Amino acid sequence: MRSTFESVLAARLSRRRFLKGAARGAAAGLMVLHGGQHPWLRSAIAAPAVGFTPVPGSREDRIVLPPGYAHTVLLRWGDPLAEGVPEFNPMQQTSAKQALQFGYNCDYVAYLPLPRGSGSSSRGLLVVNHETVPSEMIWPGWDRRNTSKTADMVETEIAGHGMSVVEVVRGSRGEWSYVRNSPFNRRITGDTPFSIRGPAIGHPLMQSTASGGILVRGTLNNCAGGTTPWGTVLSGEENFQNYFQGRVQDLPDPALRALHRRYGVGTARYGWERFHDRFDLMKDPHEPNRFGWIVEVDPYDPRSTPVKHTALGRFAHEGAETILSRNGHVVAYMGDDARYEYIYKFVSAGRYDPGDRGANMRLLENGTLYAARFHEDGTGAWLPLVAGQGALVAADGLGSQAEVVINARRAADLVGATRMDRPEDVQANPMTGKVYCVMTSNDRRRPDEVDKANPRANNQFGHIIELSEANGDHAATGFRWEMFILGGDPKNPAHGAFYQGRTDVSVMANPDNLAFDGAGRMWIGTDGMEGTLGVHEGAFVVETEGALRGRTRRFLSAPAAGEVTGPALTPDDRTLFVAIQHPGRTSGAVYERPGSRWPDNRPDMPPRPSVLAIYREDGGKVGE
Repeated sequence: MRSTFESVLAARLSRRRFLKGAARGAAAGLMVLHGGQHPWLRSAIAAPAVGFTPVPGSREDRIVLPPGYAHTVLLRWGDPLAEGVPEFNPMQQTSAKQALQFGYNCDYVAYLPLPRGSGSSSRGLLVVNHETVPSEMIWPGWDRRNTSKTADMVETEIAGHGMSVVEVVRGSRGEWSYVRNSPFNRRITGDTPFSIRGPAIGHPLMQSTASGGILVRGTLNNCAGGTTPWGTVLSGEENFQNYFQGRVQDLPDPALRALHRRYGVGTARYGWERFHDRFDLMKDPHEPNRFGWIVEVDPYDPRSTPVKHTALGRFAHEGAETILSRNGHVVAYMGDDARYEYIYKFVSAGRYDPGDRGANMRLLENGTLYAARFHEDGTGAWLPLVAGQGALVAADGLGSQAEVVINARRAADLVGATRMDRPEDVQANPMTGKVYCVMTSNDRRRPDEVDKANPRANNQFGHIIELSEANGDHAATGFRWEMFILGGDPKNPAHGAFYQGRTDVSVMANPDNLAFDGAGRMWIGTDGMEGTLGVHEGAFVVETEGALRGRTRRFLSAPAAGEVTGPALTPDDRTLFVAIQHPGRTSGAVYERPGSRWPDNRPDMPPRPSVLAIYREDGGKVGE
């Protein structure tokens, strides 16, 4: 019987060892079968893996790649996703157009093969997050006063948020294009209806003036994400607090005041409350509780209603990458991207069934949420966040599991989780099972606050922790950990950098997003290097095992002010997708005076956040 996509993916996710030579041979054999369809692949099979020449740190306002690589600017802000939608015109942008165009500030990228059940690397769906819409970069002549916005300007910003689902295809030379009229194409925005599932459904804190806590309008500030073994995409709502305006201290309920303060709610940046009561704390004080969740989207069904999964906790979610435990439980690793916040994981109560997609799509509704404690001796514990256990009691406002997940940060405070340096992506290497936890930076950590898991005061450069679950089981409650990388220049003692003792590396700082290729190599996108090392952001390839462990090589340099996000690879590792977020948003930049006009490089066009498809000109695997 032909294996389904779900069963193949589940087997890959649950592997613990990877025989590199055997896998390469199998992959080569597979490509021979497809050689008749793609002649450019046939020559690649015989080509040895020679690696690539790392690109230097750069201040050039363009994409810089190693020799032998090419890229397609695949999707740009404003690209129409349906027939009949006008071409992007920044001087005539409206909410109706934006709702059918690729959104702004693309972040996480996932590739899912088409058709579902295949392993296709030449046709698939890209699912892309749209994190923010900075007003000064999209509105000509905007004077930075929220009171100057019209109702349609606000609706356009709401429509620019969320997610895009887009069909993409690979051409005969390795280049990519998107299918404008695909029935799979879909925009999910700040107004799209979502259903709420899990322990917080219907809870009074989830009830707004418009809903009884069962449905919610929209998703906001979507940062990183993850894919599931059953072929859906998870997306993390990160800094949701930036959308709600009001004096928290004026709320009559002291418990609600404390909840909103713990999450920083009340200082909106957009001014949407002028036209939508749900963003006004004084008019709809529970609406912020309906954001900060992991959402799930089925890209294969454009008519499906996306879901907010409350069992996975509410915080500034960077993402939620999943892997299967030894017994088939789904485990999602998550970071809370803020200074001094926590690393979490969720273990489903039920088990994955490769033959029952419908049942699998309910697995994230029930399970146990944990927060991580890192001990100084290199061991650690996953601390359960379960109402009624230990410090999580009604006297602290955590008498039900709904209250625990709504106030997950407070629950993690009480159980004594370790306060980290902006935890971002947390992801298991599917080839080894080791979990990599990314800390981007924390310039507020004082010398008296350092610990072995966060060993630098004023941590400007960030670091990555390698975590090994007890007995190799991702459902375990104990682990061992060690420092994998401390960012910065290993040749500069002041940086305190560490690359497994290596100095023959491309200097990296401020790691953010992760991905792993079929050989277990780590791909990293950065966010902050312009401020710390004075060069543009990049994508880096890191060896995780063997004699080259810790070797870090810069693969890409981004345009001015462009953050590199969402690395994703096709199943055959022959295309790398990355997103370039907020290009040109330098200090003081506005629509008329951006720091870059990439990717169009035209005086009549603003910079446009975009997704790239990168490939080797000889058709080989990227990074080799």
